[in-house]
Amino acid sequence: MRMPCNSLLHLAMLMVPVVALLPSLCMAQNDKWVFPAKTWAVKTPAELGVDAARLEEFSRTVSGTGTVIKDGYLIYSWGRADRQFDWFSAAKPVLSTLLFCAIAEGRVRSVDDPIAAWGWPFRDKDQGITFRHLADMTSNYACKEGPGLAYSYNDRAINLYGKTLKKVFGASLIEVGESRLMKPLQFQDGRIFSSPEDHEGMRVVCTTRDFARIGWLWINRGRWSDRQLIPRELFDQYCKADVPSSMPRSASKKDEVDDYMDVSSYGGGINQTAEGPGVYGFNWWFNRNMDDPNKLTWPAAPSDTFIAYGRWGTDVMAMIPSLGLVVAADTEDSAGGTWGKFVTGDPNSVMNRNLGLLADSVRKSSAE
Repeated sequence: MRMPCNSLLHLAMLMVPVVALLPSLCMAQNDKWVFPAKTWAVKTPAELGVDAARLEEFSRTVSGTGTVIKDGYLIYSWGRADRQFDWFSAAKPVLSTLLFCAIAEGRVRSVDDPIAAWGWPFRDKDQGITFRHLADMTSNYACKEGPGLAYSYNDRAINLYGKTLKKVFGASLIEVGESRLMKPLQFQDGRIFSSPEDHEGMRVVCTTRDFARIGWLWINRGRWSDRQLIPRELFDQYCKADVPSSMPRSASKKDEVDDYMDVSSYGGGINQTAEGPGVYGFNWWFNRNMDDPNKLTWPAAPSDTFIAYGRWGTDVMAMIPSLGLVVAADTEDSAGGTWGKFVTGDPNSVMNRNLGLLADSVRKSSAE
């Protein structure tokens, strides 16, 4: 049953600019797709027209442990299926998923609500920080600039995001994740957030086959089986790049951290990379540039590809809605395997070749 949106959300939808009305990257939901119960239903690659040889080549390159989902079926896996991994920065989209849950429940009116309302003793510079700023890495908390004036891939701000969500729900993220995600999505291995002693319980720790359920929820736009768990409109609006290409990078240096509220870090520093403007939004990295749809981050992959990315290519989940693919793989226990570093527009990058292998396992097999 679809959860109703509040009137303010509908009003906000009427006021969004034209660019926000362009199709999102999650718009490939298919009524013939299936959903897992306690375990994923299994089919062979051949049964769904997928080239197993290309999947095998991909798994050898990436190594580690991985799960490939096609049309809602588990068609390929390798490594230790029951191992629970810390997903590091690839877990950040889970925070935005919980933000959507908060909006659906009326706890937050919109992504543009200021977070100062949740009791943070901000300096004047930071009073305007919103949930969108935190999800887009444009809040500039602990940096020189004000919110929305620069891009800074910023793990102090991410910790602020997670701690604000705790205030919103009045509970730990462990409790919130279990009730809003782990139980409704029927996680097979029974864990989503880390223990309270580990980064205050805000890091996602789960198996690849359970993490893939988050990706499957996103490309189904909040629907799970016969239930609309999160309003579809939120995915239609925000499953795409949201940081303009023209957004400048923060002038703050990595060691110029002004964490005056002692928020502490999610794991890394501030202003970690120049990558992001044009392709980042709500903690995902997108193939299609928001200002130039013909400019692709990974030219070998379909334009609707988007990924969760952590530890410079160690922890990654890739979604290709048009092909019904979700692939979650962690290379932590591999010997030299990697998804590849994040490089924009380079056809020779390891990440581009890996995503091309995944796409070709479906596209070329179907053509043959």
